[in-house]
Formats: sequence, structure tokens, C-alpha cells
Amino acid sequence: MVSAPVRIADAETVRLLRPGDRVDVIASANSPTAGTGEARVLATGARVTGVPGPRDASPEAGALVVLAVPRETARTLVGAGSSARLAVTLC
Repeated sequence: MVSAPVRIADAETVRLLRPGDRVDVIASANSPTAGTGEARVLATGARVTGVPGPRDASPEAGALVVLAVPRETARTLVGAGSSARLAVTLC
């Protein structure tokens, strides 16, 4: 397991998260990484290890969350985060 910082598009959703929560990470359907036009699940049951405080008050900037995930999943998240809007759902 590695720590993966992930920028989630909806900052208000991230405010709901606490360390220890489990989340699924989803790439939005309107992103190039989503493939066929449907939302794509990138990680399931990832454990939240940190929710750093906001540095930018703009909700459009999203918010950062740190997740404990396998190394390969971290690569997927970082790659998708550079070109897609990412969302989380609580497990």
C-alpha cells in the first residue's frame, strides 16, 4: 500500500470525509479517461488517510484527499487525475 494524494472535483464532498473512511474513486463520464462515455471506477474501498485543509477557497479547484491504495491503483489515480474530473462515493 502507498499513500496517493488525489484531487477530487467536488470540494464539498471532500469536506464530508474523515481519516478511516472508505471510498470508491470514479472518473467522470465526460473525461477522456472514462473511455466509452460512462463513468469508470478507478479504485474501490480505498481508505482515507488524510484530508488536508483547503489552500484555495475556490470550489472549482476541488480538494485534496490522501488515500491508501495499492501501488498500481495509485498510478491509475495519478494518471486519471491529470486529465479527468474525479469523484468519490462513501462505502
